[in-house]
Amino acid sequence: MDKVSRNREQVVNRTDREMENRESKVKEWKPASSLPEFNQKAGWSYRWVRSSLLNEPDNMNVSAKMREGWEPVKHSEHPEIHLAADPNSQYKDGVEIGGVLLCKIPSELMEQRQAYVDKATRQQTEAVDAQYMNQNDPRMPKFAEGQETGSSKFGKGNK
Repeated sequence: MDKVSRNREQVVNRTDREMENRESKVKEWKPASSLPEFNQKAGWSYRWVRSSLLNEPDNMNVSAKMREGWEPVKHSEHPEIHLAADPNSQYKDGVEIGGVLLCKIPSELMEQRQAYVDKATRQQTEAVDAQYMNQNDPRMPKFAEGQETGSSKFGKGNK
């Protein structure tokens, strides 16, 4: 091989190696989410609470959430959240973005709340079912034990 051929080969190899290094350093682009990601601490549940609507403070909503046990998260608790401070915000130390305020509540309270909601849902479902079955006429039952629904036999024909 002559000198020129060897130099061309080295240039090609060097370029390939440079591209490999560059590709490993380049981060994949993705669109930013509306709300930042943050590290959730054990023992706490988090939620974004509406603090303003159409640039008007929504004190009623924030007050209701605080009475439930939610408390604003201070920016010092989550320094990984990068945001510009809003000079008009009522919550100077809080994490507030676009009219929503990051709040936290002890996980134990959240579990109690979930149990309450589950019980209320179960009671309402049972009440609806009871009301529905109260209107049942034995001549044309709405539900009969042991009968298959028509949809499960659809298209099978008589055999």
